[in-house]
Amino acid sequence: MDYFLLPKDFVGLPAAMSRAFGREESLQYARWLATRHYENFHVVTFLLPKNLHQDFYNVYSFCRWADDLGDEMGDGALSLQLLAWWRRELDAMYLGRAKHPVFVALRETVERHRLPHEPFADLIRAFEQDQTVSTYDSFRDLFGYCRYSANPVGRLVLGLCGYADAERQQLSDSTCTGLQLANFWQDVTLDWDKGRVYLPLGALARHGSSIEDIRLRRATPAFRAAMREAVEVAREFFLNGLPLARMVNRRLALDLDLFSRGGLRVLEKIERLNYDVLSRRPSIPRIERATLLLGSLLRVVRWNAA
Repeated sequence: MDYFLLPKDFVGLPAAMSRAFGREESLQYARWLATRHYENFHVVTFLLPKNLHQDFYNVYSFCRWADDLGDEMGDGALSLQLLAWWRRELDAMYLGRAKHPVFVALRETVERHRLPHEPFADLIRAFEQDQTVSTYDSFRDLFGYCRYSANPVGRLVLGLCGYADAERQQLSDSTCTGLQLANFWQDVTLDWDKGRVYLPLGALARHGSSIEDIRLRRATPAFRAAMREAVEVAREFFLNGLPLARMVNRRLALDLDLFSRGGLRVLEKIERLNYDVLSRRPSIPRIERATLLLGSLLRVVRWNAA
């Protein structure tokens, strides 16, 4: 297909933007995008049932497009215009008028699993917020952002796997907020380079630090103390969400447990760096990721044997 393009290139091609796409080419586009271009959204692994792979590709493609429209355009005003257009396309899909390949593919998934409009709209709202808000005063403010940027993804994953009850959704929200926070604490300098600071300014001030420590890559004792508090906040969300893995089918349980254990390991890495995330980005080597997977496998086997 001539229009296998990443979002930034796609929106710059009038012929692609104006045409209506058919079902098969749309499914192929979603699969192509998901398997070649992903970052944080955990796309189809061997842990997931095969019959759900295309649905995950379709949901991922929506997320990837929204993310790129927000972060890859290089112009905040243009990003807001494109995100508003993306919201209109989402609304049109729910009215049965999809023509963009992502929405043609996603419509089948939405209908098959009865996915609501809200989590998709919430994600767009988060990317719009990124264009206008660059700092957060308090953890409460940041949790409000995570409610739109992270939690909808978990709710969509639950929906794809057949779960829509409030109890599981709340546990999923805890896990997703924990993951978002762990990612923020891991990427303080990368986010600074994008013009954003997610570590709450109030937490920095409470410990005698400021945004200047981030700007100057200065891991002062005060900055480390603020990071220590931030790590504990994220850890509490992970621990609150851990019971979810025992309330879903074993394939999803393995993914969920692995997500949580990976996030908790990132927090441990930050601790081992004495909370200095400004001179070195904490990461998990491949051998440790394999160990985490093995641990999650053993836990799920024990749960199913109990």
